[in-house]
Amino acid sequence: MEEEGKLIGKVTHYFSNLGVAIIELEDALKVGDKIRIKGGSTDFEQEVESMEVEHQKVQEAKKGDAIGLKVSEKVREDNQVYRI
Repeated sequence: MEEEGKLIGKVTHYFSNLGVAIIELEDALKVGDKIRIKGGSTDFEQEVESMEVEHQKVQEAKKGDAIGLKVSEKVREDNQVYRI
């Protein structure tokens, strides 16, 4: 069983045309972190290459922020996001 890491948030929306997930954070996240997104039919890992808070590119986001994140695969609402 792979290390799931620390649960840091969940997907609240997915824009399939952009490949962007909106993730509500319960913990800080920064560019360069590795994350795992997991749900019913979703389970993949990727590095955070860039993210936005209210359409502004940020290097770091904090608990309570809703971030826009380019994801490498399709995700669904309520998928869990882990930092690994």
